[in-house]
Amino acid sequence: MAHMVRASSGLSYPERFYVAASFVGLVDGSQSSSSVKQLTSKFSNDTALLLYALHQQATLGPCSIPKPSAWNPVELSKWKSWQGLGTMPSIEAMRLFVKILEEEDPGWYPMASNSVSEPVVDFQINSTKAEPSFESGTSFGQTKTISTEDGRLTETQDKDIVLEDPNTVSVYNQWIAPPTSGHPPKARYEHGVAVIQERMYIYGRNHNGRYLGDLHVLDLKIWTWSRVETKVVTESQETSSPAKLTHCAGHSLIPLENKLLSVGGHMKDPSESMIVKVFDLQSCSWSILKTYGKPPISRGGQSATLVGKSLVIFGGQDAKKLLLNDLHILHLDTMTWDEIDVLGSPPTPRSDHAAAVHAERYLLIFGGGSHATCFDDLHVLDLQTMEWSKHTQQGEAPTPRAGHAGVTIGENWYIAGGGDNKSGASETVVLNMSTLAWSVVTSVQGRVPLASEGLSLVVSSYNGEDVIVAFGGYNGSYNNEVNVFKPSHKLSLKSKIMGASPVPDTFSAVNNATTRDIESEIEVSQESRIREIVMDNVNSRSKVEGKSERIITILKSEKEELEASLNKEKIQTLQLKEELAEIDTRNTELYKELQSVRSQLAAEQSRCFKLEVEVAEVRQKHQTMEILQKELELLQRQRAVASEQAAATNAKQQSSGGVWGWLAGTPPPKT
Repeated sequence: MAHMVRASSGLSYPERFYVAASFVGLVDGSQSSSSVKQLTSKFSNDTALLLYALHQQATLGPCSIPKPSAWNPVELSKWKSWQGLGTMPSIEAMRLFVKILEEEDPGWYPMASNSVSEPVVDFQINSTKAEPSFESGTSFGQTKTISTEDGRLTETQDKDIVLEDPNTVSVYNQWIAPPTSGHPPKARYEHGVAVIQERMYIYGRNHNGRYLGDLHVLDLKIWTWSRVETKVVTESQETSSPAKLTHCAGHSLIPLENKLLSVGGHMKDPSESMIVKVFDLQSCSWSILKTYGKPPISRGGQSATLVGKSLVIFGGQDAKKLLLNDLHILHLDTMTWDEIDVLGSPPTPRSDHAAAVHAERYLLIFGGGSHATCFDDLHVLDLQTMEWSKHTQQGEAPTPRAGHAGVTIGENWYIAGGGDNKSGASETVVLNMSTLAWSVVTSVQGRVPLASEGLSLVVSSYNGEDVIVAFGGYNGSYNNEVNVFKPSHKLSLKSKIMGASPVPDTFSAVNNATTRDIESEIEVSQESRIREIVMDNVNSRSKVEGKSERIITILKSEKEELEASLNKEKIQTLQLKEELAEIDTRNTELYKELQSVRSQLAAEQSRCFKLEVEVAEVRQKHQTMEILQKELELLQRQRAVASEQAAATNAKQQSSGGVWGWLAGTPPPKT
């Protein structure tokens, strides 16, 4: 069954432009003098020339014809008007054309629509992706609609769509499903994903509780799937089985030069400690990487964040379903594990959270879940001081979720997917990591892969611009769809302008340096926006007069707004510098106090050392006295024994003398 969709506010682009061009008497590629004469009969000369130039720019692109001779003033004026638009995008030329027509003739559309019927676009509800349509040699905006399972349609804004080539559609700030070829991987979630040289590798999965270890690759240049045939290299069959090396889910896949590191993950027969596996892209072989130090206990659902040459592991769930919130670091240059003792209050034990690093110093943890609860808190770990802190979130804070995925582009942290045990998270949100301000960039409807748990996100480039690629997930059913999101530079400009809120103290030291970068980026974004709206590399001598001055006036007002925003940023920079100066002063005072305490502590340590020496001498004397006491007791016992023996001998002699005396008649001795 097909549903008929009609724009409620009239035709969308480019149809609206073509109707407007037909209304004023212009046809595609028309360069005849009669077309300009027809325009001048309805509008002033300046307006007619500008409309002609915008029509040429929209239908044929930038001016590439040679400059006419000065003897032909009409053709020369037309050429100057067209040349003055520079490299203005086709869709922008269409919009300006219609805008000028509406200013000159506000009632044009009702008159034109009476003779032109609005097109009706059919969409099949049972289609999982809307195939893009192309016109050879033409680049223009169009409306892209993706069908959902519950029958609702997500319609993107036509202003951000440009058909680039027959392989994919580039849409700013909207998710689209690009056409792919080859044999895609089977549906899955909790898999690992990494990008090396514009090739996205998908490894492992969880499907109905089964852990698998297949490896697939998507070429992001031509959007073609292929499976990688792998082999396993084991040092000992007793310690490393092929199943342990390959089958897992909930692991972290890290790109490292021409290798893939698989860290942790749930396995059917888990080991006691966390295993680090390595896949060599040249030999297409898996092996266990030898590490040193004390490794973390085996777990899955952890976060593994690459910070310089170190891998920071946080949280997860062990084989006994125990949730964790410990922190470990794997130094990749030495492959040595370190268990880190942190300060402050760490996040509560959790798994399936998202982690990112900002300025190579701050580790950010968002969301995740326990056995019964999903979280929406944001924690920051200063990797220099190893101290946790929790911050108040600015802007549109995301709903609680677990199983989501995130990637960073510059200072923006994009997060999509996840769930709260009831429904999937439909919003794709972005956090400005300098200001900790959230904003929603887009949302999806229904049970679609982008509102599921266990999906993956990676960042790659397409036609020189950053793109985010999503794959897989589970939202009641497993899926293997690919979706692409292309962030607009307008978002980064908006986040810098709107993010002028109080900055948390933890980031004050970094923002003193990064605010200068924000100022320069705003100036660059300001200039690029002006170039995008009107012209790029415009020769000031060839600016279009007349109605073009009105456009320049609008641009000047926008420039003033941007300058005002820049002034706000400068004011905040001064405030941050003052705060930094106060902090430096406070640090100096604390350092002096620390030196004083250290001096007192040194004196106390010296006194303590003397007391310890005296105590040792007293103990030695006490031991000597105990020895003498024992010797005295021994002598006393010996003396007592000698006395007893002498008394006995004496008594014997007395007894013996009495008998002989009696016999001799001698009287007994007196007592």
